[in-house]
Amino acid sequence: MLLVRAIIRPEKTNEVLDELMSAGFPAVTKMDVFGRGKQKGIIAGSIQYDEIPKEMLMFVVKDEDKDDLVRIILRTAKTGDGNFGDGRIFISAVEDAYTVSTGKQGL
Repeated sequence: MLLVRAIIRPEKTNEVLDELMSAGFPAVTKMDVFGRGKQKGIIAGSIQYDEIPKEMLMFVVKDEDKDDLVRIILRTAKTGDGNFGDGRIFISAVEDAYTVSTGKQGL
């Protein structure tokens, strides 16, 4: 199992989630987050914004589903020709998972 964390622009969240739902990925955890990337924020005139609002979407998927999930996120979260701040995807291993209500192990 893998944990996929996608940090994307808030205005792309609904589009990404709709595409993932259509592709068979209904389970998601969504959080409002703030941060900055390699560009260290945005400078507009004399004002520097170093905490940019984003959405973090988290999914736990089977190893074999990772490529499909990532491909959909990359395609739908990208703005136009791709811009700074479109987001980042992080993938890490999940050792185990349990459903709280039933105690069932796995996905």
